[in-house]
Amino acid sequence: MQTQLDAKSLVLVVGAGASKEVNLPIGSELKRSIATALDIRNSDRGFNQVSGDRVVTAALRELVTMEGSRSGVIDHYIHACHRIRDNMPQAASIDNFIDGHRDDSMIAQCGKLAIARCILEAEQNSKLYINPSNIYNKLDFEGVQHTWFNAFFRLLVEGCQKQDMAERMSRVAIITFNYDRCIEQYLYEALISYYGLEPQAAVDMLSNLTIYHPYGFLGPLPWQSPRGAIKFGEDADPRKLVEISKNLRTFTEGTDKSHSDIINIRSTMHTAERVVFLGFSFNPQNVELLYRDHEVRYRDCPVYGSAYGMSESDVAMISGELASYGGHPNHRIHLNRNLKCAEVFSEYGRSMSLR
Repeated sequence: MQTQLDAKSLVLVVGAGASKEVNLPIGSELKRSIATALDIRNSDRGFNQVSGDRVVTAALRELVTMEGSRSGVIDHYIHACHRIRDNMPQAASIDNFIDGHRDDSMIAQCGKLAIARCILEAEQNSKLYINPSNIYNKLDFEGVQHTWFNAFFRLLVEGCQKQDMAERMSRVAIITFNYDRCIEQYLYEALISYYGLEPQAAVDMLSNLTIYHPYGFLGPLPWQSPRGAIKFGEDADPRKLVEISKNLRTFTEGTDKSHSDIINIRSTMHTAERVVFLGFSFNPQNVELLYRDHEVRYRDCPVYGSAYGMSESDVAMISGELASYGGHPNHRIHLNRNLKCAEVFSEYGRSMSLR
């Protein structure tokens, strides 16, 4: 996607709660899935695996082979898997746990393999998955009509003819903290359907939209890049799962200016005309990732967003942090604890309009 640094009319900051609307897991659910996947145990005789994800286990053996390590090293990886499994209940998230053990490469590798496996399975079970068994299968737009994906698309195309869509997209940026490719999957299929486009025309149109994944993502979809492409919801084999895991970043890696988009992300946030938070937990670590290293100055940039299920005191504290970190005026911060992501667009639609 495009990385130009022109000031954006609208910047969306997307968290796990946003993908939940199409049936992907939020952080607590992902932790449970990861703990189950890494509960790798064999039968008493040691020949048959009785729990844990078999593809992850095979990927670990593939990793040992690729590293040229001794066969006994697999036991150290299994031990790392069990450490992650045992500590998921008290960890804030899998990302926090990996970052808290940044000096342990086995913890990071096992965690990333499990994330990749679980998110790919979640994509396959999501409302955005298209079964490839029949070339005529299409995305079920009726099934996602009440999600923020549909609400955002209506905002994009409102009063916009096909020939003007590239310019409109160039005014928008999306910063997604999710490893999945739900946004890319939806927009590609929606543009083809809505405007009757050929696939390449949709690709060209989407090249004008800036999308950042601070913590990486599973990899490019086939229409994004034929090289290293990962199909949406792909049932990846062990070797490919190892390669996919290399696309994921820890918090430390995500803020490494030499290996990430962090400079562009922070510049985008500090020049945005409007910011919208969707399904974002406002973890202090991630808020700091968005705003740090920029001089805080007052600017008349409104903020809208969902803070669904949060307490009034937490919303007040978060609003104060956004004002402090980002220079947003307090009276222009609108975080609503009663709205889900899709409802943000109906509540603040006119304020967010791109017309």
